Amino acid sequence: MRFTEVIARKRDGHALTREAITTFVRGVTDASIPDYQTAALLMAVVLRGMTDAETSWLTDAMLRSGERVDLSSLPGVKVGKHSTGGVGDKVSIALAPLAAACGVIVPKMSGRGLGHTGGTLDKLESIPGYRTNLTVPEFVDVLRDVGVCIIGQSHTLVPADKKLYALRDVTATVESVPLIAASIMSKKLAEGSTALVLDVKCGQGAFMKTELDARALARALVAIGREAGVPTHVLLSRMDAPLGRAIGNALEIAECLEVLRGEGPEDLTSLVVTLATRMVMLATGTDFDRARDTVRRALSSGAALSRLRAMIARQGGDSSIVDDPRRLPQARHRTVVTAERSGYVVRLAAERLGQAAADLGAGRERVDDPVDHAVGVVVEARLGTAVRRGDPVLRLHYNDADRLARAIDVARSAIEVGDAPPETLETAIGWVE
Repeated sequence: MRFTEVIARKRDGHALTREAITTFVRGVTDASIPDYQTAALLMAVVLRGMTDAETSWLTDAMLRSGERVDLSSLPGVKVGKHSTGGVGDKVSIALAPLAAACGVIVPKMSGRGLGHTGGTLDKLESIPGYRTNLTVPEFVDVLRDVGVCIIGQSHTLVPADKKLYALRDVTATVESVPLIAASIMSKKLAEGSTALVLDVKCGQGAFMKTELDARALARALVAIGREAGVPTHVLLSRMDAPLGRAIGNALEIAECLEVLRGEGPEDLTSLVVTLATRMVMLATGTDFDRARDTVRRALSSGAALSRLRAMIARQGGDSSIVDDPRRLPQARHRTVVTAERSGYVVRLAAERLGQAAADLGAGRERVDDPVDHAVGVVVEARLGTAVRRGDPVLRLHYNDADRLARAIDVARSAIEVGDAPPETLETAIGWVE
């Protein structure tokens, strides 16, 4: 079958065969299919969708486009974790060592941030000396010795995804549940995990704006995991306001340390504990109550903090930041954004605050843009807080005064103060499994 016939078949709303999908991914990987034909098929998928079987075949073909990490030498269940990302989403940095302190092996390959969403690698690289470019053998060694390792995505894993994502980004074909699900799951399965806990965020500051769309993605992820024989549990969580108080790389590392000391913001701590509990359940087969007790003990005893310290040290970082966060990069200047009237904080628009942090230099618009690890935004008055006119709502940490004016304007536009406190909603919505 000529590839134009494959494009036409999907254009007309028909399902593709496994052979056609395999041919497509192979052609993308070795460049035998030109970009214009790849883009045409991607657009057809966006418009016509894919069945669960097609999505599973696409994931498998992408997975087979490169090497796969072999963690069979490590005993027990290896539980991977992924989040669809959001403003202030530093969960992995606190969660991974916490789960490891409970006896879970946690392999984690992460990415960098673009636009208003911070990347886990950018946050970790604010720790002086921290290496995210470990080789796969080094990755396995750290997992064996420490139980947790967070590094950058290996270029040899799922090369088809890198090429497809680059095209999707410039052809308006990102918004497709099958394509998103295959991209996520091909990379997570390539990491060598034997079980997965995923966090799909929805809301104004998330990629999936509605709970309905987030639930559709969650179901697709679970279906792929089931087909691959990898138990996959997905938590739906809200992302209308920033998670925690800190937005920015070093600022978020410091907040993770607060969580692991038992002093972190309630919404962030609760989400970390919820996800860690599910990871322990998957790894050990224990029930919810016992798993949650195990997680809480690891927090209160300092075991989770010790595990983070060990991971940082093994990956070349300055582990003394665990005990002295002042060793993290510090911005030279601070300024506050205040409430313009008295009342209650009823809105802190996550996407706007993420953009304000990016305007200060905490994020990037292009992959090769430099990042200022010290700058960002800290929420001083969270949702529901009673404020008087002139009270600080946000504190901006900055180095470059030329960037400040725009960041202040964007940050101010994120704040709304009303006459009555807003409805309080739990960050976690529920599980799909």
